[in-house]
Amino acid sequence: MGKPSPDAAELQAQGLECIRGDRLLFCDLSFDLAAGELLAVEGANGAGKTSLLRILAGLSLPSEGSVVWRGHAIARRRAEYCAEMIYLGHQGGLKMDLSPLENLRLWLTLAGLEANDDAITHALATVGLDGYQDAPTRILSAGQRQRTALSRLLLSAAPLWILDEPFTALDTRGLTLVRQLLDRHADRGGLAVLTSHQPIEVSGPLRSLVLA
Repeated sequence: MGKPSPDAAELQAQGLECIRGDRLLFCDLSFDLAAGELLAVEGANGAGKTSLLRILAGLSLPSEGSVVWRGHAIARRRAEYCAEMIYLGHQGGLKMDLSPLENLRLWLTLAGLEANDDAITHALATVGLDGYQDAPTRILSAGQRQRTALSRLLLSAAPLWILDEPFTALDTRGLTLVRQLLDRHADRGGLAVLTSHQPIEVSGPLRSLVLA
């Protein structure tokens, strides 16, 4: 699908505040993330990790502050930002009545990308789902569904990955696969923000942001 374009790729959080109901999850949260860097968002359950990732992905609005990509607030260049960012939520975003191949074909079409069945089949084989491309997603195990969602990373050239619990339900081989994908992405100048209850063992630069 081609390589990311890391030139001047930088993600900035500027004074972010998040309120859910009557609870303040975090405030005055700022950071810069440059090309080739990975950021692990840590914190206890309910600390606001998923809320932060959804704000960074442009799916939720912060109470205060802004998210900036390549020097521009994402709220002002939403289409351009979405074209250069891929968000994987912990629910996977899969339709259970569709097969993995059909799910990925639909996702690529909605993302405005070429839905090439050969490329999709190759991506599914790479994540360990060879032979399952036409099976209904509802009959797959939780780990296989997670692998289906992760195969999107192989089909997109987006320089920014925002991943909510990408290691969920994976076996040892699956954990190794995700770590390899992250290493390869960082080596190519990509950026990633992720949460995980698993140790994140990568060879590239890994920064940590702890939500109290």
